[in-house]
Amino acid sequence: ISVTAQVSSAEKRIIESIDKNNEEARALIRQIVNVNSGTMNFAGVKMVGSILSKKLSALGLETRWIDGSPFNRSGHLMAWNNGKGSGPKLLLIGHLDTVFELSSPFQKYTMLNDSTMQGPGVADMKGGDVIIFSALQALKETGLLDQMRVKAIFMGDEEWSGGPLSLARKDLIEAATWADIALGFENGDGNPKTIVVSRRGSAKWDLKVKGTPAHSSQIFTEKVGVGAIFETARILNSFYMQLSPEEILTFNPGVIIGGTSVEYHDSLSGGSAFGKRNVVARETIVKGDLRAISPQQLEKVKSTMSEIVGNNLKGTSAEITFGISSYPPLAPSTGNLKLLELYNIVSQDLGFGLVTAVNPRDAGAADISFTSGLVDMAVDGLGLSGADDHTVHETGDISKLSVQAKRAAVLMYRLSRRTN
Repeated sequence: ISVTAQVSSAEKRIIESIDKNNEEARALIRQIVNVNSGTMNFAGVKMVGSILSKKLSALGLETRWIDGSPFNRSGHLMAWNNGKGSGPKLLLIGHLDTVFELSSPFQKYTMLNDSTMQGPGVADMKGGDVIIFSALQALKETGLLDQMRVKAIFMGDEEWSGGPLSLARKDLIEAATWADIALGFENGDGNPKTIVVSRRGSAKWDLKVKGTPAHSSQIFTEKVGVGAIFETARILNSFYMQLSPEEILTFNPGVIIGGTSVEYHDSLSGGSAFGKRNVVARETIVKGDLRAISPQQLEKVKSTMSEIVGNNLKGTSAEITFGISSYPPLAPSTGNLKLLELYNIVSQDLGFGLVTAVNPRDAGAADISFTSGLVDMAVDGLGLSGADDHTVHETGDISKLSVQAKRAAVLMYRLSRRTN
């Protein structure tokens, strides 16, 4: 693929460096994919971090392992240079863990063809980690990294956050506070023609409903009312009728238990109910989540749900509580859209075609969201294209390693030269 006249001599050297080191990048992804780093395999997560740390240290970056014991996880890897440039400070975000624990049958990679690797975490997101390394390697070899201010953080618990979240995301938030621009190297929707400019935040909700227990022959009477299950059905149906038209919003009652007596255990993600078909239900419990594109939408939805819950049918009462958002929303800000525009120009200049924004309905939660409101610009999805992540069929297109590294490295170089 030929580049356009818009590519500078420095950028051509970046491209040449990435091409020269492409086999090293492929060897690195083979190496780390074959190391099990399921979130709860603390040793495996740290081993992947150690491999990357050695690679980054060889480029002259300083590295630090952040112990995860305070939040019951393996930890995170931080790397940074001491560049002397005056351009924007760049934060690169990856993660070391996968959803495939030691108990999974999916442990090693296989090559389905010359370009398709099937392996645990190849797309989500060890491919993205290798792209970060490759971009930094090219910038170092061309003498450009020394004029840039860069930090990279590789989280050890992206797939299953440790707790408390205030500790598990402390270093990421501090890095975002330092940075001006954040680049996430998740795989987005798996399509290299798209990147992520916005992600929805997620929050939990718990609904508890009480009714008046009685013989079923007395339901709908003034004394008994409708019972807990009918009231729960009204509430959930009202949620659907009033909120389902809301753009980009989703909400889901994931589990419901009702009867004369019920028990639910969060630690087991399940519970039990006792009741009889001829007894009016005394209580129900519903556990759900909701996903919103902005803090404003999230608060609006909470208010509507609370209002619905408070408008009880005869003989019932109900309350809804909302958990702290596990991931904040990344709203589609002006800065994020500008960063998409700059990345799109880079891609076209390099001959790789147009890049557009992923529909936030197609992008799950990710650590880039913790930079929201702290940086001027943020995008995600700069990682390796692939398919079927989070399943034993996960694949990554390793022929795109060099493509993604070139786009990322040239973008970083151009960003470092911006004055506004």
